[in-house]
Amino acid sequence: MIRLGLIGKDIEYSFSRDYFSKKFKSEKRPLTYENFDLDSISEFKPLVENHIDIIGFNVTIPYKEQIIPYLDKLDKKAKKIGAVNTITVSFNGKLKGYNTDCYGFKKSIKPLLKKHHKKALILGTGGASKAIAYTLKKLKIEFDYVSRTKSDTVKFTYNSLTETHLKDYTILINCTPLGTYPNISDCPDIPYNGITDQHLLYDLIYNPEQTQFLKEGERRGAQTTNGYQMLVFQAEKAWKIWSSTF
Repeated sequence: MIRLGLIGKDIEYSFSRDYFSKKFKSEKRPLTYENFDLDSISEFKPLVENHIDIIGFNVTIPYKEQIIPYLDKLDKKAKKIGAVNTITVSFNGKLKGYNTDCYGFKKSIKPLLKKHHKKALILGTGGASKAIAYTLKKLKIEFDYVSRTKSDTVKFTYNSLTETHLKDYTILINCTPLGTYPNISDCPDIPYNGITDQHLLYDLIYNPEQTQFLKEGERRGAQTTNGYQMLVFQAEKAWKIWSSTF
């Protein structure tokens, strides 16, 4: 049996295992998909060495950046983005990293964009945020980061962001894990009263379906969406990449 799986930490909730298991069953593919819950990225190398029947992985929080030194090669997009969420394992054991998050995000957000959606705030600076930033550049949408601490790449901290700032940024994208099940009452600490019906709130979280972040936007008339469609699109892209290897 050929195996595929997900690399991450505390990933029992994950979408991927259920999605691909159902897909393989419906298409009558002799494949399995499982979760590899790693306490540390250092556990990845022995995992690969001890399971030669694994032909590919997905990668999720918190390892999308940490995985890169363990790979032999990066796809051009993954190299530009600086984060990996899909890996192929070749017959000779070589590992190649890809990023399909950028594809999934672009496909899911494009139908929602309106003419006034010209500037975005990216909440969080982890691996997922890098794919979002890459895609926004491709869509010619200006963006800035919000994080707990200021840096050369972070314009706003959560403490410095004001309602007035939100007037200029009509797209708000949550790339943090805040609000993920089971901590569903959590949300990024931003001035929600600055949100209007001109705003689009996009949460990469998909469990729960409506996060507290999205609820706060909906209360104020904003357009909202979670990360489920992005996940489906990125998963199908990953499947195409894996399929090309066997």
